[in-house]
Amino acid sequence: MTGVDPDRLDDQQLMKELETIHRTRHDTLLYGSNDALRAHNERMAQLEGEYLRRNPRRPVAAGRTREGARERGSGES
Repeated sequence: MTGVDPDRLDDQQLMKELETIHRTRHDTLLYGSNDALRAHNERMAQLEGEYLRRNPRRPVAAGRTREGARERGSGES
């Protein structure tokens, strides 16, 4: 594994790591080797999993649910 084990990061460090990995995602997908993409996928899953573990009741925007997406779609006729 590359990087610090996510459960050893404090909340601020975890958010910084998540911001960085999301920012670099597109370039890794388009231009990274298969090994780089695999490592990126694994690290992103580890970081996101730790975030979800720490924040099981995180706020969810209504527009990011299936129902909210359906409502958004019905208004576009």
